[in-house]
Amino acid sequence: MGTEQFVDVTEIAGQMISAEQLDRMCNRYYWARQFVEGRDLVEAGCGAGQGLDYLALHARSVAAGDISAEVLERARGTYGDRFDLRVFDAAAMPWGDGSFDAVILFEAIYYLPDVDAFIREVKRVLRPGGYLLVATANKDLYDFVPSPFSVDYYGVEELARLVGKHGFSAEFWGYVDTATVSARQRTLRPIKSVASRLGLIPKTMGSKELLKRLFFGRLVKMPASILEAPVKYVEPTRLPADRADKRFKVIYCAARFSGTSRSS
Repeated sequence: MGTEQFVDVTEIAGQMISAEQLDRMCNRYYWARQFVEGRDLVEAGCGAGQGLDYLALHARSVAAGDISAEVLERARGTYGDRFDLRVFDAAAMPWGDGSFDAVILFEAIYYLPDVDAFIREVKRVLRPGGYLLVATANKDLYDFVPSPFSVDYYGVEELARLVGKHGFSAEFWGYVDTATVSARQRTLRPIKSVASRLGLIPKTMGSKELLKRLFFGRLVKMPASILEAPVKYVEPTRLPADRADKRFKVIYCAARFSGTSRSS
């Protein structure tokens, strides 16, 4: 798979997005703070890097990168040389063994062609006790809409099995309760589900704008950094690791690796 298609599905500064979309972006970084405070971290699949400024307020050091050089240029345009930004495949990170205390992968695990290779690479670059932090759309909702370039999605059960077989212990949280969304969203969810099954959902960020207006109403402008448009932190809800969740739009996973082996 090439990388040029990721430009069309990456959240870029200046795009019109829903307020919920902005909330989701900000809150995943707010949630990560507890795991990265005072530590060295790398964000794989960082896209245009909207969360890097916030992470840098709390972490000891921040490195990041993306497989798309074109997308990563947006981050460089925002931050210059403030961060160690590199083009890399998440399954082959250009840092030495034990370089980090945390690896972040937000809204990108479903694009990886070989997730096991990625987890092995995370183990290599993590120090003992380090964390893999994942945020992903919840595939177990009945109206779930996959990205057009995705490979595989992972719900709570699948993520627990995936990281467990590599020696990680995982905890899970849910964010954006579908029981509390607007009446507009509740009414349109069945329509969205049918449209997804029929392949009628637009595939690019630009073409999705009209659909967002219909589904969410008022749109806001995507910031270059989440520090430019802070939103309220909403504490996510703890979830059991042994069953699929069918309530929350977003799944957070904090997977801790306590071993020292680089083997799978």
